[in-house]
Amino acid sequence: MPLILDSSPPPSPSPPPSPIEPSTATIRRREHHESDVVIVGAGILGTSLAVTLARQNRSVILLEKSLKEPDRIVGELLQPGGVQALNKLGLRDCLEDIDAIRVKGYEVIYYGNGVEIPYPLNAASDDDREVGGFNSEKSEPGNIAGVKRPEGRSFHHGRFIQQLRGAAMREENIFLIESTVTGTIKDSWTGQVLGVEAESKNGRKDVYFGQLTVLADGYASRFRKEFIAHAPVSKSKFYGLELIDADLPRSMHGHVVLGEGAPVLLYQIGTRETRALVDVPDGTPSASLANGGVKGHLRNVVLPSLPKCVQSSFERALDDGKLRSMPNSWLPPSTQQIPGMILLGDAMNMRHPLTGGGMTVAFNDVVMLRDLLSPEKVPDLGDTARVKQQMRKFHWRRKNLTSVINILAQALYSLFAANDPQLKALQLGCFRYFQQGGQCIDGPVGLLAGIIRQPFVLFYHFFAVALLAIWLVICESPIYKLPLTLISSVGIFWKACVVIFPFIFSELRS
Repeated sequence: MPLILDSSPPPSPSPPPSPIEPSTATIRRREHHESDVVIVGAGILGTSLAVTLARQNRSVILLEKSLKEPDRIVGELLQPGGVQALNKLGLRDCLEDIDAIRVKGYEVIYYGNGVEIPYPLNAASDDDREVGGFNSEKSEPGNIAGVKRPEGRSFHHGRFIQQLRGAAMREENIFLIESTVTGTIKDSWTGQVLGVEAESKNGRKDVYFGQLTVLADGYASRFRKEFIAHAPVSKSKFYGLELIDADLPRSMHGHVVLGEGAPVLLYQIGTRETRALVDVPDGTPSASLANGGVKGHLRNVVLPSLPKCVQSSFERALDDGKLRSMPNSWLPPSTQQIPGMILLGDAMNMRHPLTGGGMTVAFNDVVMLRDLLSPEKVPDLGDTARVKQQMRKFHWRRKNLTSVINILAQALYSLFAANDPQLKALQLGCFRYFQQGGQCIDGPVGLLAGIIRQPFVLFYHFFAVALLAIWLVICESPIYKLPLTLISSVGIFWKACVVIFPFIFSELRS
């Protein structure tokens, strides 16, 4: 098994000589630490990319600081567009045997009133139906005979990661090593990245060389500042609880609870476990120490706003005290022009996790890189000019999907965490828009699911919501207040522009 751990295993009798001699590439990886690709980070993107490149007969060294099962409160919901990408990568079986839950859509609850938002009908490709990633039950309520609805999956993040790592360990072209990368190795004359320096937990230092180095070390990347001018912006945190035997209003659906405060997400991650994620913006008065801190906020503000059927399990989880947090960060994507190196995943691009789009972006990035960096198009990954050319294509081609998910996540969070009258009006307009059904649901949820990959569709629906919000304000205002209502309407439209255009411009930057 191509795996190195920090601690040496107990002595055992020497195995009999293998009848098959190791290949030259295997010797280079194991003895000389040389490969075609060095990947830093065995997470969602790093591991799936390692498997994908290895199956193209590339020699891969995969480095991870800890191979223990991760324990995170995000990265637990894979949208249908991510399931499709996983199918394309041949990694669909990694969703098996982890008690994953089928996800059919969302339930948005606005001040106690709910609306179901199922994934759009007939959005599944034939290949995806064959591998079982999509619902084929014609008799289910809301289904039309012969028409399929796509499905996502929710699960314990760590279990899914371990399945991906297991797939990597089964690939002969991958050398998986548990070691902390401490820095990059550069050619002092050309600036070319040649590989990385690493240190094991027992203090042993080593170096690993590759024609191409991929840094995918996550949201807390230690290399981001070195290679990207932008810094992540975080204005809130998700505080997570694990509810046991929670009775959700609608099974097999993610839930978004909207009220006076920031949004709350509820979704199953196992047969008995449900994740509750509570967004707490920085400086929230009810979360101050004087008011009992974050736990006081969850108990006094969030708990009463939840559906009655969830409150008891939420309170039990809160009493258990196992509360963890995660920053909600925004980082626009950057072009990759560093010779010999690529920065990918959350190290390069992040959005608010409200819409659960991070893993969908990661897997679709790997699908695109599989094609752009294939041996047919880039025979030699040491050909820096060719790799840079392909990465320029990667930056712009991924926009059809990633710009939609990035902009939607940030814009939707602005509406769902509304903290002024204009945003509150847009929030109500969004809920009323969903209540219209039809394309008013299929379009937005198709974008969120990573199925519709047309930025103009996002632009259309966002401003349709804004116009509906304005119409609702006009209809609810008495005629004698018409001048003030018109001023208020202009303010709502202006706020909609202020919300979405900065994120559009950030996606247009190179």
